[in-house]
Amino acid sequence: AERGGRRAELQKMAAAGAEAAAEEEKRLPEGDPESGGDSDDEGDSDSSGDGEDEEKENEAEIQRLEEQLSINAFDYNCHLDLIKLLRQEGELVRLRRARQKMSELFPLTEEIWLDWLKDEIKMASEISEREKVNELFERAVKDYICPEIWLEYAQYSIGGIGQEGGIEKVRSIFERALTAVGLHVTKGTALWEAYREFENAILETAQPAPGSIPSPEQQQVLCSQLEKIHTLFRRQLGIPLLDMEASYAEYEEWSEEPIPETTIKNYKKALQQLEKCKPYEEALLGAETPKLAEYQAYIDFEMKAGDPARIQLIYERALAENCLVPDLWARYNQYLDRQLKVKELVLSAHDRAVRNCPWTVGLWIRYLLAMERHRVEHSIISEMFEKALNAGFIQATDYVEIWQAYLDYLRRRVDFTQDSSKELEELRSAFARAVEYLKQEVEERFSESGDPSCTIMQNWARVEARLCNNMQKARELWDNIMTKGNAKYANMWLEYYNLERAHGDTQHCRKALHRAVQCTSDYPEHVCEVLLTLERIEGTLEDWDAAVQKTENRLARVNEQRAKAAEKEAALAKQEEERAEQRKQARAEKKASKKAKKTKTGDKRKADEDDEGEWGQEEGFQFHQSELPSKRHRGEGDGVLPEEDMEVETGLFGRSEKPDGPAGPKEKATTSRKDVPKVFHDSSKDKVTVFVSNLSYTMAEPEAKLRELFGSCGEVVEIRAVFNNKGTFRGYCYVQFREEEAARQALALDRTAVEGRPMFVSPCVDKNKNPDFKVFRYSTTLEKHKLFISGLPFSCTKEELEEVCKAHGNVKDIRLVTNRAGKPKGLAYVEYENEAQASQAVLKMDGLTVKDHVIKVMISNPPLRKLPDRPEPGRASLPSLALTPRQIYGARGKGRTQLSMMPRALQRQSNPVAKAENGMVQNSPAASSDPPAEPKKMSNADFAKMLLKK
Repeated sequence: AERGGRRAELQKMAAAGAEAAAEEEKRLPEGDPESGGDSDDEGDSDSSGDGEDEEKENEAEIQRLEEQLSINAFDYNCHLDLIKLLRQEGELVRLRRARQKMSELFPLTEEIWLDWLKDEIKMASEISEREKVNELFERAVKDYICPEIWLEYAQYSIGGIGQEGGIEKVRSIFERALTAVGLHVTKGTALWEAYREFENAILETAQPAPGSIPSPEQQQVLCSQLEKIHTLFRRQLGIPLLDMEASYAEYEEWSEEPIPETTIKNYKKALQQLEKCKPYEEALLGAETPKLAEYQAYIDFEMKAGDPARIQLIYERALAENCLVPDLWARYNQYLDRQLKVKELVLSAHDRAVRNCPWTVGLWIRYLLAMERHRVEHSIISEMFEKALNAGFIQATDYVEIWQAYLDYLRRRVDFTQDSSKELEELRSAFARAVEYLKQEVEERFSESGDPSCTIMQNWARVEARLCNNMQKARELWDNIMTKGNAKYANMWLEYYNLERAHGDTQHCRKALHRAVQCTSDYPEHVCEVLLTLERIEGTLEDWDAAVQKTENRLARVNEQRAKAAEKEAALAKQEEERAEQRKQARAEKKASKKAKKTKTGDKRKADEDDEGEWGQEEGFQFHQSELPSKRHRGEGDGVLPEEDMEVETGLFGRSEKPDGPAGPKEKATTSRKDVPKVFHDSSKDKVTVFVSNLSYTMAEPEAKLRELFGSCGEVVEIRAVFNNKGTFRGYCYVQFREEEAARQALALDRTAVEGRPMFVSPCVDKNKNPDFKVFRYSTTLEKHKLFISGLPFSCTKEELEEVCKAHGNVKDIRLVTNRAGKPKGLAYVEYENEAQASQAVLKMDGLTVKDHVIKVMISNPPLRKLPDRPEPGRASLPSLALTPRQIYGARGKGRTQLSMMPRALQRQSNPVAKAENGMVQNSPAASSDPPAEPKKMSNADFAKMLLKK
């Protein structure tokens, strides 16, 4: 019954187009009484009016989209919106044209192709129209490996079975489909079954009438058709496909002969292979889009097996779902280039790669190399290069790379044994055009040429000098390079000198080095040394004297300039030091006056220089240090506090402990912490503890507030808020949970607004033991699918920004950058679904006006943080730097009252800084051969005496 239904369905497919046309003709014309066109019903009139308004709105939107595409034809989402609207309005001619334009620029997805094919099939009734549909199918199967499209193609071809050679044409399409997707583990079975059903339908038509005896010719046809079906069963059973047990049982039932041993052996082998593939298929089935990790694991598995057809298929499956991932295309093309090396297959994959990811210059370069490797015609390669220039790269350097790749190709075409040729002239013309293109087109768009070192002109000069023996042209090019701001760099002069040395003459070498000595500002000593070396080998006495005089004069000026710069820097440093000292004295005087007013005479402490009892204890020294609490609070990701700070949190009356008797406010402020038991942080509980910071200092009852906030994550064992010695909350605390999972869930509350400030929640990690630990959760590298927007008005909300950005693609996330107080900074990061949407958004949004503010939009690529310079081993350094390493401050910088633990007496320079001469420090202790004397180690008592003397 199933086969009969399938056969009837196949027989009806040929008449599908005619039936669709007949249904179209049966529609009643507008204004017919039966259609209700002249009805006076008020509701129908309102509906008609609403429909007309909607049509006008859609038409206006269609015109807007078409105009936008005329400006930027590579706007993928704009193409999709236009096709959707035209299909909704029934504009078949414009719809066909819109689909055609999009397919010329991008490979279409399976859904777009199936909608297009179904629309065309409904309108195809004549043979010529069916041929156009077949051509459309041929284009569709080249974009992606899609089993559904191949199955639709095969079934549609059955409708033309009555034409001459129709059966063989259908078989040809089925065989191509099996080659393309017959190995698909989950969807390949449908194609095999459809092919068998087609052959079974032919077998039934070849059966003789009941009761008649078949002729020898009929018997031969029957045997041949039976063998075709047997062969299909055997081929299918040798491939690992889902539900292959049912196919084996069907073969046993259908076959009148026993199944051959070879088929059974291949079937069992395929079953074993299917068991190995099932974990990867199940992982894909349960994974969420984009499934890149799962596909990569599957690819690695097939790579080990080494079957090229299966490797190609799994790559195609991955690309069908991740067509906008350039790295995946690059890996696939690399595999095809190095392993399969089949021209049609390789070039087709490269073409689809650049059509999917036109903004990725690396894919274009690989395409040009593949075309050259497979000896494609020069005109086609040049045409492809022109397409690359119009692809809309997102960086100026991308244009330099694509030009360099094309120029390399043109250079390989030239026969330099001939003095002149058409290819050589084309190469020179291309070099000139590249230089002009970077100067005009690229610099106008990016405000830079992307080639500050003029690498293209340098390569042009090398070609002229080495391959064409034309040093005069090379010199002209280098003269142009130096006029573009490169004359101050020593390496540029030495590059030219090396070229002149290899292919020019000594006179021009000497001239170049003399100019280099005058112009170089970064490393003049280097070019001076090269000039003296040249004259030492080849120069006369006069040449040597002139070179020595020139280099000495130049180095004398350089040293003088460096000395002036050093003096200026030292003066600025001295001024800054004096201002800091004045600020410090002013704070000390202000504090002393306040202390004199608040402190009673009986509470004053007397310092005894000879009494080392209190100062000899580490605890007493910590108390003296904490009398002036630091106003620098821990920022995001600071981790565990030092022991001095951790002792404060339980050493304050009215917080963790109650005093035994009543005490006045002044007595509380002056009570020593050494009388209160210290509670140190237990590092063994780090995994169940989170560090919370950036809280408001005025928060009332922080323990209760945070217990309510973190209670949703799990059972809270303890909340330890940190206070200073006056009982003021310091804005951070520790939250300890019962279970580790609760602590992990608490990290999700990072950046939650609490009393108008973003609360920072980070893991509790001791940075002294883990100095490289970082909790910054955002990427600090280039992200091509994410935008950085600056210049936003402070009043701009996340919803308003999303409204602006979603017009250019699917926005996944928006992050408005705020300061620690939660106030906006006019910056934002917008994450799109893929690189294509982000690159289009840059082109359209950069320079846009939002609430009278002109915004700047660029691809997110945060600059690297500059780490503090560390003196290299063996290099001269100041004595003070040897004793006091540079302080690295936290997110809030240095607090106003932060004390240095190193006495100023030790920070003074023991020797004056030697004057720099010729770039070296003379008579510096660090530069001398004798090792520097180590400072005397001091005890806590020594520190106490020194501070009390001060």
